[in-house]
Amino acid sequence: MSKQFTFNPKLDFAIERFIDAPTRLVWEALTKPEHLKEWYMPKPWGQVSRTEMDVRPGGIFSIDIAMGDGQEVPNLGCFLEVIPMARLVWTSMLFPGYRPAVFDDIPITAIVTMESVGAGTRYVFTALHRDEADLEKNKASGFYEGTEIAVDQLVEHVIAMNIELAAGASIDGGKK
Repeated sequence: MSKQFTFNPKLDFAIERFIDAPTRLVWEALTKPEHLKEWYMPKPWGQVSRTEMDVRPGGIFSIDIAMGDGQEVPNLGCFLEVIPMARLVWTSMLFPGYRPAVFDDIPITAIVTMESVGAGTRYVFTALHRDEADLEKNKASGFYEGTEIAVDQLVEHVIAMNIELAAGASIDGGKK
């Protein structure tokens, strides 16, 4: 899977950010349930109610969302590729263990890449769709807008993690 895919603007969308924090903190925020709960769902829309992750190819990617109206929305998928501190790929088209998925939602494959740039991280989230109709449905549903909000929340969360880490290091003389 580590072959580069060809981005197709008729089928895919990408969101890129520079995060002023080391890649290891970005990775932690992406792969630890306690961090996902802080940024994954746009706060005005709802909250993450439960997460389960087994960050390895074939492992579970599960994030349940509690919407503002009380509705619970499960999000279940499978990790396809895991390259620590560099690349994370998952899909909703497969359940854990690579089992074929059955669901009513619009399937995507998500590719996250991270690259160290100086003391920070270049972060790119790409969502791949089956066809143009799925991409348009996702845009109309608010998925794109929500993903942009979530990525901005990720950036804020990782920067806060970095500030907290730096404050801890200065308190104990840099021994953290």
